[in-house]
Amino acid sequence: MLRRRNFHRLAAGALAAPTVARHAVAQSWPAQPVRLVVGFAAGQAIDILARLIGQSLSEQLGQQFIVDNKPGSGGNIAAEGVARASADGHTLLVIGANNPINSTLYDKLGFDLLRDFAPVAGIYRVYQVMVVNPSFPAKSGAEFIAYAKANPGKINFGSAGTGSVAHVSGE
Repeated sequence: MLRRRNFHRLAAGALAAPTVARHAVAQSWPAQPVRLVVGFAAGQAIDILARLIGQSLSEQLGQQFIVDNKPGSGGNIAAEGVARASADGHTLLVIGANNPINSTLYDKLGFDLLRDFAPVAGIYRVYQVMVVNPSFPAKSGAEFIAYAKANPGKINFGSAGTGSVAHVSGE
């Protein structure tokens, strides 16, 4: 497991690598504040993570990393804005599993996830867990599926909306 300090060094290096590779001239990066664009409202897990990383990178690199929340459309508004931003390394999109999911759900996006973005660093992993009330008759995934097939229309679940990880996992 990576220690926190090593993780932040790796993240900073990963963020800087594409800029260094594209600009062989001796430039210092970041030359201006860096926007970390998050496609969800403040306070959600991805936002909190972006703020923690941004704060650490600000301290280490001597330039501000500002979290810019652009919620809406399952993260598509944020992604489209970043896709249209100048490719100078000062506007970064903090993506989640919602972004590749959206690429399969929406016919006409204002961006192409594979063409318009270059991955820089993996910063988190989210595990999905299915939970039921202890009195529910199913005690395993297989039992749950069997129950659902035998009892159509009797099971409900909640999610953050169409295209969210919880929605796709539930489906």
